[in-house]
Amino acid sequence: MRKLLLILVAFAPSLLRAQTINTRYEQSNHLETPTYQEAIAWWKMLDEKFPQVKMQTMGLTDAGFPLHLVIVSADKDVNITSLKKKDRRFILINNGIHPGEPDGIDASMLLVRDIVTRKKTLPANVVLAIIPVYNIGGCLNRSAFYRVDQNGPKEFGFRGNSQNLDLNRDFIKSDSREARSFAEIFHLTDPDVFVDNHVSNGADYQHVMTLLSSQHSKLGGAMGEYLNKQFEPGIYSLMKQKGYDLVPYVSFGGNTPDAGLTAYFDGPRYSSGYATLWHTFAFVPETHMLKSYEQRVQSTYALMESFIAFASTNSAAIKQLREQTKQSVKQQTEFPVSWILNRDKTATVTFKGFEAGRKPSEVSGLPRLYYDRSKPYEKQLKYYNYFDAKTTIRKPAAYILPQGWTRVIDLLKINKVQMKPLAKDTSIEVEVYRIEDYKTSPRPYEMHHLNSDVKLSSSVQKVSFRKGDLYIPMNQEANRFLIEVLEPQADDSYFAWNYFDGILGQKEGFSGYAFEDIAAEYLKAHPEVRTKLEERKATDTTLAKSAAAQLDFVYKNSPYYEPAHLRYPVYRVLP
Repeated sequence: MRKLLLILVAFAPSLLRAQTINTRYEQSNHLETPTYQEAIAWWKMLDEKFPQVKMQTMGLTDAGFPLHLVIVSADKDVNITSLKKKDRRFILINNGIHPGEPDGIDASMLLVRDIVTRKKTLPANVVLAIIPVYNIGGCLNRSAFYRVDQNGPKEFGFRGNSQNLDLNRDFIKSDSREARSFAEIFHLTDPDVFVDNHVSNGADYQHVMTLLSSQHSKLGGAMGEYLNKQFEPGIYSLMKQKGYDLVPYVSFGGNTPDAGLTAYFDGPRYSSGYATLWHTFAFVPETHMLKSYEQRVQSTYALMESFIAFASTNSAAIKQLREQTKQSVKQQTEFPVSWILNRDKTATVTFKGFEAGRKPSEVSGLPRLYYDRSKPYEKQLKYYNYFDAKTTIRKPAAYILPQGWTRVIDLLKINKVQMKPLAKDTSIEVEVYRIEDYKTSPRPYEMHHLNSDVKLSSSVQKVSFRKGDLYIPMNQEANRFLIEVLEPQADDSYFAWNYFDGILGQKEGFSGYAFEDIAAEYLKAHPEVRTKLEERKATDTTLAKSAAAQLDFVYKNSPYYEPAHLRYPVYRVLP
C-alpha cells in the first residue's frame, strides 16, 4: 500500500497537469478545432509548464504574424544547434497549410500533451519540430461554410492565405512570406522526415487515412529504393497494427477504381516535392473528408506515432542514407528535371471502397454519381507509381547569374545556396541558352502564367560579366535544387514560374520605312544573309508574302538585333 501511495504521489502532478491542459477539441467532444489565437496560447502554456517543449517565433507571414516552431525533445534539450550535434532524427510536422483541414493541428496538440504527461513516450533519438499553424491568414478567416463536403469540425479556416494563395503550390516560387519563412525553418531543422498533414477530397471509400509520399522514382537512388521497399511498407505495417488500413492517396487512373490508382505527381511546388530536392523523406497524410472529425484526428495521431516509431527504430539507416545522398549529389553529373508516368510498370494495393452507381439527381433530374455504403468491397488494384525521366540535364561546373536578377538571388539565399560574387569584371567562356519556343498558360495559376514545353538552343560564347555577378559552384548539397530551379526545361523552374520573363519581350525594334534602306545595304554587304533569306522564303510561304516579316528576318540576322532577347540569363560554366 505504501508503494502504491508513493507512485500515486509521484505521478499526481502529471495527472493534474493533464486535466488542466485539455484542448478545445476534447472539451467540445471532438467537434471543434481551436482558433489561431487559442492554439498559440495553448502551445505557449505548454512551453511554460514543460521543459521538454520550446516554442519560438520564426519569420513573418502574409497575415503579419510570425510562424511559430515548437521543438519537443525527451531529454529536455530544446536547442536546435545543440540537438544537431547529437544523434537525433528530426521529424518536421507542418499543420494547417490548408486551415480547412485542421486534423494535424489538433492531433499534434494531443500527441505532444500525451508525451509531456508521460501517457506516450518520445524516443530519446527523435526530435519533433512542429509548425502549429502554417497558414495563419487562412486560419483567421474562419467559417462554418467552407469545404461544404467535409464532415466537421464545426468551424475552420479558409484554404487561401492572406494573399489568397494556395500555400501548397508556393514552395518553389515563394510568393508568400510563409514560404520564405518555411525555407528558413526547413534548412534550420534539416529534417530527416517531413510530414505535412492534410484532408482529402474526392471519392467515398472505407479508408480513414490515405498517404501521399515522396514519389520514389523522383527521390531516386538509395533513398528512393529505401522509401519504396522499406519506409512506406513499414508505416503501412505500423498503422495496420493500430487498426488502420492505409492506402495511397486516392487518385483513379480513370473515372472508376477499375482503372487503378495513379501516384500523385509531387513537383517541387508542393511540400513533398520541395523536400525531395533536399534529400528528406516526405509524406502528405490525407484523411478522408467524409469520416468524422474524431476518426480523422485519431488516425492522424496514430500516423504521427508510426513515423516516430519507424524513425527511431531505423535511425541509423535513415541517417546513413541521407548522408550518403548529400555527398553523392555533389558528384552526380546528370539530373532528371521532368518526368512521365510509366504505364507499363505497376504495383498492387488493396483498396476498400463502396459500390458506385447512378440515380436521378434531385437537383437536375439527370443521372448523378453516388456511393452505396451498404455495399462495401475489397479489391486488388493496379497502382501506377513509377515515373521515368523525360528530360535529363548534364550538370555544369557552375552557373553564373548576373546580379540584376535580385528576386531569384533572394530565393537562392533563403535556400542557403553557396554563391560567390565575382571579384572583378571578367570575360568567361560559358554555355548560353536561347529560348526558341515555349508555351504559356492562358489563365493565371497562383498569380503566374506558367511557361512549359520549353525548347532551347545552346552555344558556347565568351560573355562579359561584371564585378558582383554571382558564381554558383555545382559541388554542393544544393545541386539538385539548383538544377531544378535554374534549368528552364525543369517542370517547376524559375523560368516556368515567370521569374525570367523579362527576356521574352523585345525591347528594341525598327521603323519599317527607315530600316528598308539599311537592310538593303546590309544584304549587299552580307550576301550570306541574303542566301539565308531566300532559302527561308522558299520554304515559308507566309514569310515570302510579307515584306514586314522579311525585314524582321534581316533585322534578327544582323548586329542591330538585341542579344538579350530570348537569351536565358543564367550561364553555364563548362566542366
